[in-house]
Amino acid sequence: MSNRRGTPLAGKVALVTGSARRIGRAAALALAEESAHVITHARSSVAEIESVADEIRAAGGQATALLADITDEAAVERLVEEIHERVGRVDILVNNAAIRSERALADLDLATFRSVYTVAVEGAFLVTRALVPDMVARGGGRIVTIGGVSAHAGAIDRLHVATAKSALIGFAKALAAELGDHGITSNLVVPGRIGGKRSATSGAGGRFAGDRGPIVNREGEPNDVAEVIRMLASPAGGYITGQTIHVSGGLYLP
Repeated sequence: MSNRRGTPLAGKVALVTGSARRIGRAAALALAEESAHVITHARSSVAEIESVADEIRAAGGQATALLADITDEAAVERLVEEIHERVGRVDILVNNAAIRSERALADLDLATFRSVYTVAVEGAFLVTRALVPDMVARGGGRIVTIGGVSAHAGAIDRLHVATAKSALIGFAKALAAELGDHGITSNLVVPGRIGGKRSATSGAGGRFAGDRGPIVNREGEPNDVAEVIRMLASPAGGYITGQTIHVSGGLYLP
């Protein structure tokens, strides 16, 4: 975490799904810097999310680490019950959890296709559906969903990822339309080619049709994406909803 600490999110609780590493971790740290109580989350890597939570606490912030398989409806219900018991509510939801892998169409089996879609889309749906009633009751909230440039630029060996991320475009817009009257914003943040350590299955970062690389001539960093999430979650982002915001250094130009 940086030494910059503000208080725009003091008293707010943020859940960042898939926050053990990379963009999820950076988002958790950024929201903690704004004084949100951050719930770090993973499906099974308890040591990693406890490490992120410990980093937040060491900098003077508040954090709670929770495990849950967000593709399991009963597990999501238990997660929300535990959140209610331990921190009371969620004001800010970052739907980040995803499986990113590379596999050519000829080698893409249905189980792999479904696993990617289920985590990214059904997981986001289940968590969002479970948390929105409390946001409605309190008169507001923020939902930030993490998309993927593969859904926009056409990715090689990532048909399954691009399909899932394409679904999230409509997901974020539909939420914005339905929940705006309740003071809840919903936006999609689309990272480009983000550097740093990747999982063993995620490949080299994606190859795109007509790929000429980012205009700014560098890979992005997780913090580049986290800064946009920070803004959307803050009071400064209160008049932004239903938008797809690309953080790609110009890799993709809408």
